[in-house]
Amino acid sequence: MSTVPDGKKLVRSPSGLRMVPENGAFNSPFSLDEPKWVPDREHHCRRCGRCFCDKCCSKKVALPRMCFVDPVRQCGECSLVSQKEIEFYDKQLKVLMGGGSFIVTLGTSKTSETMMCRLSNNHRYLFFDGESHFEVELSRISSMQVLTEESTPEENDIHTYTSLLDSQYISEGGNSRASGMLLHYKPTGSQDPQQLRMEAADDKKTASSWLAAMHKAAKLLYEARDR
Repeated sequence: MSTVPDGKKLVRSPSGLRMVPENGAFNSPFSLDEPKWVPDREHHCRRCGRCFCDKCCSKKVALPRMCFVDPVRQCGECSLVSQKEIEFYDKQLKVLMGGGSFIVTLGTSKTSETMMCRLSNNHRYLFFDGESHFEVELSRISSMQVLTEESTPEENDIHTYTSLLDSQYISEGGNSRASGMLLHYKPTGSQDPQQLRMEAADDKKTASSWLAAMHKAAKLLYEARDR
């Protein structure tokens, strides 16, 4: 298992107090860097860095993706985005770290193993535990494909990593339930892509909730890489 230090430190920036990893190389893959402020004496949105009058930038909202300790001033547009992300941090992250049971197949192997998959506390790895153990670093995942109860890998209704961004296909309470996932990633120390297939084991409800949370995580990962 990877030994990644969990130590954090309190730092002060022009935007406010932040609790960040002691080693910046170990930032959460969901985190965003603070933006550069547009030069001006007006009020700055802590998320986008643009300038606004007091009325248009008076709302203070939590911004966990930038590790702020307290709610910070944000413009109307950014505050709406941040409010939606708060649910991910308060709910979906706990689901991902709690884990789910899956039947896991590596590559083209004909053998599978029932494993518990969970997100590490620092959000950087997916840990797979069964008779064996291995891990996948989120930053090395190149694509995700979500399977539903009705779909097979050859069918067109599989939603890829990018199509997940605007999809409500796996939203909680929806008509379709996620039943598995295909991941393509590069193992640490290798540039050769590896395929990993996950299918819900006995507790399908918990597994489906875990996959729905991973669906939301995919959007944040994509946004963080795109910045």
